[in-house]
Amino acid sequence: MIISLIRVLSHLSFDSATQKTMKLHLKIWRQPNSETPGKMVDYTLTGMIPDLSFLEMLDILNEDLLKKGEDPVAFDHDCREGICGMCSLYINGRSHGHDQGITACQLHLRSFKDGDTIYVEPWRAKAFPVLKDLIVDRAAFDRIIQAGGYISVNTGSAPDANTIPITKNVVLEAFEAADCIGCGACVAACKNASAMLFVAAKVSHLALLPQGQIEKQTRVEKMVAQMDKEGFGACTNTGACAFECPKNIPVSHIARLNREYLGAKLTSNDLS
Repeated sequence: MIISLIRVLSHLSFDSATQKTMKLHLKIWRQPNSETPGKMVDYTLTGMIPDLSFLEMLDILNEDLLKKGEDPVAFDHDCREGICGMCSLYINGRSHGHDQGITACQLHLRSFKDGDTIYVEPWRAKAFPVLKDLIVDRAAFDRIIQAGGYISVNTGSAPDANTIPITKNVVLEAFEAADCIGCGACVAACKNASAMLFVAAKVSHLALLPQGQIEKQTRVEKMVAQMDKEGFGACTNTGACAFECPKNIPVSHIARLNREYLGAKLTSNDLS
């Protein structure tokens, strides 16, 4: 984070004289911990360069707050390349902001107008309790994966990639589902806070591949059961999850999840 901040500040000092700058009004959710009620707090930033990313803007805000002796805004981040799924921010009422197919770290200030007011909130879901400010606990996703998101393989050297033929269409569909980064945007976008698209993506890419056939039936039962246990809501069938997904994972994988689940239940000894 220090290296990133140095880069941001040096970029700001070098280009501010030649580039048009922006003034932005921020309304950010501040919450000390999960037990204390939170509230929206107003901040104003001037001299913002349009090429800055959204998270770089938050870095600059936090630098200003630290200089004033105030508590910086807590937010999740890691790779800042749209890969890790950590930057879970609800920006102006949408998961990761108004641009489609990107995460919050890929959102740039040039997509806003000078003088805009920006609302920044954490994910809102019972299964994602707020830890502090904009950080939520997404361990529920980890527990769903632990319930069945794995395959049984023999230990030893890696097998030759061509020993198990797989058709191109199956590979492409499996890769499409495997693109899920577990950011939780689908949950935040759903009015029922459903995790169906996330679970569908994890079930789908393993169900499609030969390596995932051993646990195929038990996997979907266990993962759906854990999803329900975590308190996620039912699917609304509105497609908001796929619309806001930064990896553009389609709802067709939810259809596969439903088929896999029905097939597993019809042949399962578990009648619950």
